[in-house]
Amino acid sequence: MSDLSRFPITARWPAENPGVIQLYSFPTPNGVKVSIALEELGLAYEPHLVTLSDTDVKSPAFLSLNPNNKIPAIIDPDGPEGPLGLFESGAILLYLAEKTGKLAGRNAAEKAVVTQWLMFQMGGLGPMLGQLGFFVKFAGAAIEDPRPRDRYVSEARRLLAVLEGALEGRDWIAGEYSIADIAIAPWLRALDFYGARELVGWADHPNLVAYLDRFLARPAVQKGLNIPARPA
Repeated sequence: MSDLSRFPITARWPAENPGVIQLYSFPTPNGVKVSIALEELGLAYEPHLVTLSDTDVKSPAFLSLNPNNKIPAIIDPDGPEGPLGLFESGAILLYLAEKTGKLAGRNAAEKAVVTQWLMFQMGGLGPMLGQLGFFVKFAGAAIEDPRPRDRYVSEARRLLAVLEGALEGRDWIAGEYSIADIAIAPWLRALDFYGARELVGWADHPNLVAYLDRFLARPAVQKGLNIPARPA
């Protein structure tokens, strides 16, 4: 049996099965990337619900694994040189793809393209849509000055246009289904949650509409979107 005692987070969120990957997450766009990937890859894992409250993500236990106090994070008891803790959703996706040899391209050229689109999501799409959500649905919506919201609406439209063009004539962003799609699609789905679809002209992007529908129809996606389960 694997010994995860050197990870303080396991005292707060104990592992029932320390021999499988431990997932510490919440079902946000970034959080579900990892649960979906784990489901798609068929890896055994144990999910732990870490809420977005300071009592969880800023607790000493969680900070011991991710000093950046953001979900998701994992511990892989079967790491390359023993148990391995990782944070940052993109880094975790790359690690899991490399571990299994799946969903990241079959050769160096394909892997480079998958990584390109993964970085597009990590550096652009996710941060910009997250800020859009802040100014449309959350506290930023109360700001009277329209310029902050307009900035992110404009940037969201630009990024959606990039994806719309890239998906012309293909089902998945890098050719075959990959971790890049697992990173991108949950953020597109979030536009509905933010109530921002009309603002960004979602209906004017037929390739993206069909792309998200394809993604959401996958059984592993349907399962992963609800892991860890929110409290009743």
